[in-house]
Amino acid sequence: MSEIERAAGIIQEGGLVAFPTETVYGLGADALNPLAVARVFEVKRRPQFDPLIVHVADLRQAEILVRRFPPLGLKLIERFWPGPLTLVLEKAEMVPDLVTSSLPTVALRVPDHPLALALIRESGRPLAAPSANLFGQVSPTTAEHVRASLGDQVDFVLDGGPCRVGVESTVLSLTGKEPTLLRPGGVSLEELQAIVGKVTVASGPVAAPQAPGQLESHYAPKTPLVLAGPQQVPPAGQRTGLLSLKGSENTSSFAAVEALSSKGDLKEAAANLFAAMRRLDALGLDLIWALPVPEEGLGRAINDRLRRASRKGP
Repeated sequence: MSEIERAAGIIQEGGLVAFPTETVYGLGADALNPLAVARVFEVKRRPQFDPLIVHVADLRQAEILVRRFPPLGLKLIERFWPGPLTLVLEKAEMVPDLVTSSLPTVALRVPDHPLALALIRESGRPLAAPSANLFGQVSPTTAEHVRASLGDQVDFVLDGGPCRVGVESTVLSLTGKEPTLLRPGGVSLEELQAIVGKVTVASGPVAAPQAPGQLESHYAPKTPLVLAGPQQVPPAGQRTGLLSLKGSENTSSFAAVEALSSKGDLKEAAANLFAAMRRLDALGLDLIWALPVPEEGLGRAINDRLRRASRKGP
């Protein structure tokens, strides 16, 4: 029996499988099995008011889960699926309320990873799959990250190596008068605008999320993280690690430095973000000093993750 066959059998029996996508590793369960989905929330310690993304293998499987696909949605699918774009659409009655946090909408995407697609096809199930880590913590981009975070609470981990994109999917709602960006991610705002024109960008704290990743505090390491402003300097007398795009010439001020991309490449920076945060978090530092990257392309997603990581509650 192959690993895919074994993992698919676990899904069919109501179990949990962690699997790689191009963005981050997901914790997958049969999206149409409420008991399996409930276990996802339990293992992640995720509040049930935070909806899940459902991963499907293709448009045909997606169509079963929604009331209709608007023409704009089909245009986006043609350009970005498989890929890191999640679309929020009006859900079909068959989708359990637990998956959508009782919202009338469902978030769908087709992942761009051969193991993810093979698992969905072999199991014959759509997969409700948030990131495979404890809720609110740094997302996993390797199988080792999953095991370190969730241990033996997952029935099986499919190892597909490091994730290529490294930040979660972009979430775009098509349920209003115009497309609304709910979460920046692996598809940039500029790429969306090139296809659909005007895109409204959701902003401000969200009490009741319409999609994952909208809570004010998220993606946070255990070590306190500060997203520094242009005039700020790190506090004296603390072991501080630096997280920045290209590093720093003044390395003597820091106990450790993580450069996301020495070339200043935002795609490379996004792919390295969560692994770099984890490495700094493992050093027993007093503080992680993060510098924002340019607010363009994938830089919006990187800065979004850093902002939410800096707002971790006490």
